Amino acid sequence: MTDFLNEIVGNEKVKTVLTNILLSGNIPHALLFVGPDGVGKENTAIAFTKAVNTNVNDLNLNKKIVHSIESFSEPYIKYILPLPRGKNETDQHDPYEKLSIDEIEIINSEFEKKSKNHFYKIEIPKANLIKISSIRDIKKFLSMNYDDVKYRIILVSQAHLMNEESQNALLKNLEEPPEGVIFILSTSSPEKLRETIRSRCWKINFQPLENNVVSDILVNQFDIERSLADEVAPFSSGSLQEAIDLIENDFEELKEQAIRVLRYSFGKKYHSALSEFEEIISESNQIKAKLLIRMILFWLNDFQKYRFHNETDLFYQKHIETLEKFYTKFPDVQLASTTQSLDKISSTFRNNINLNIAVSNIVFQLSQLTTQN
Repeated sequence: MTDFLNEIVGNEKVKTVLTNILLSGNIPHALLFVGPDGVGKENTAIAFTKAVNTNVNDLNLNKKIVHSIESFSEPYIKYILPLPRGKNETDQHDPYEKLSIDEIEIINSEFEKKSKNHFYKIEIPKANLIKISSIRDIKKFLSMNYDDVKYRIILVSQAHLMNEESQNALLKNLEEPPEGVIFILSTSSPEKLRETIRSRCWKINFQPLENNVVSDILVNQFDIERSLADEVAPFSSGSLQEAIDLIENDFEELKEQAIRVLRYSFGKKYHSALSEFEEIISESNQIKAKLLIRMILFWLNDFQKYRFHNETDLFYQKHIETLEKFYTKFPDVQLASTTQSLDKISSTFRNNINLNIAVSNIVFQLSQLTTQN
């Protein structure tokens, strides 16, 4: 039933492609959903799972099917995701066998949140890899006979987190796909997947969401106040996950903190600038560090607009006086190399040592802007 594809929010081209696939009746055995985090890839996968499994002639059965799919119940959908490694776990153990009771409780809680809100991103501590045992478990899933199920979906979340061994195991399943089974691989980094996997999938590209779409999802799915949702959305780069991270890390304070870092760095007050990062470094909070750099980059982007007399759609509209003061003192400053450097720095965080070095580099790069004149 193509009506379920109306649950896809934004990405109208994706909706059109999937609708055409359904109407044609020629459904690929493997789909590769590619796009940034937080653009609705998994919500789309769930909507598609409902669309291929429901029948307009049996509404009562449809309700049961939809409930099973939305709660990630087998046999309709098998959800594979990165998991932590248990104590003394080997590749011969089942994926959940060696996990502690606490870890299992966290996973169950995360799945419950995901079942209620398909835009929710499951967060499990120390879950950095899709286990080979999770991929091997697919074989057991496929060996069971479910003649009454039209399509069984195997959804691999963050597929790029499979190592070489896991990818080899998945490839064997993709080479000889059983009838009535659809693989959906969701990833923000398709280049980390083997070409032999990518070539066996129908690739569907997802784009960043429009600001109004991000805002609506925040309000309707996450109970965020409309005023805050509308203010955060432009800073999210079209990613719902980015918007959630901004809100959870005190969006308003992040903006103020970014301005303080800029002001101190431009004024060569190195100690004061570095002090703004003390909490981030002590907690090794890479997410907040990246967010803060992004907020700084947004300000620099605004300055470029302001310098060329474009004062519309500024991110820092409420802080336009900071742009005015900087322009008065440094009208000809060149930002290109600095913005490139900051962007590169934010992508290289790995540990506390790197955070210390990165923060020092950030302050140095910003302070050099006012040395150019």
